[in-house]
Amino acid sequence: MQVELAQLSLVDGDIDNNLRKVIETIGRADVDGGTQLVVFPEATLSGFPNRENVADVAQAIDGPALGTVRDAARRARVSVAVGFAERVGARFYNTTVLIDQQGEIALRYRKTHLWASDVGVFSPGDRFETCVWNGVTVGLLICYDIEFPETARAVAALDADMLIVTNGNMDPFGPVHRRAITARAMENQMFAVMVNRCGDGDENLTFPGESALVDPFGDIVVAAGADETLLKGRIDMTRLEASREHYRYLHDARVPLGLASVENTDGSRALVIEERRRRID
Repeated sequence: MQVELAQLSLVDGDIDNNLRKVIETIGRADVDGGTQLVVFPEATLSGFPNRENVADVAQAIDGPALGTVRDAARRARVSVAVGFAERVGARFYNTTVLIDQQGEIALRYRKTHLWASDVGVFSPGDRFETCVWNGVTVGLLICYDIEFPETARAVAALDADMLIVTNGNMDPFGPVHRRAITARAMENQMFAVMVNRCGDGDENLTFPGESALVDPFGDIVVAAGADETLLKGRIDMTRLEASREHYRYLHDARVPLGLASVENTDGSRALVIEERRRRID
């Protein structure tokens, strides 16, 4: 299986610019050469909004920007993982969706762990889910999520073979997520695809790239530098089988996650973060 890591520079708040780059990138995907999935950074379509403009750049999941991406995926016959600012009534979420080759939304994930600049802009998501895509069980996380081992473990507990991470990590924290994604892949014995943003953003931020595809042993298959790139990587599923041949961390772990398991109406499963109630004496 071949995936492509679309490490792009983006313009915060400029949906037209970002959408154009996404559509052009999808059109360049090497589908004839075997590419089945293109992964983009965190909040690709919207860039990072702030409290003042989030209402202007956020769109519903059936909004025009994502609709255009779905059409492009269908035309190119390729799956796409892309992030955007999602509007749900009066709430906003930092959301990533997995779009399949038919242009349908196979999976949606709302960032559960908000970075400092997300707080007051987005509401946190409350669940982890997986779906079966091209015979592989996949889950999604976003940026800061991967600094918490429990998030990837939750995805793994839903039988994930591959973790897709849309990322927006900035300097001086660039190396942190390269280390984190390697650990998350190894300790859960699954593939991990992390695609980070590059270039400059608002508030004098610089995004260092360093996107990577990591195998279930924690070995880096392909890795990007700091520049824009469309990087191809091969996923060898025999590596997944080999990593689980003699032991399974998930089966041997004795510390429970403590998340509530729910059954979705389509028969799929999810793990839900239950809101903590403060004790009043």
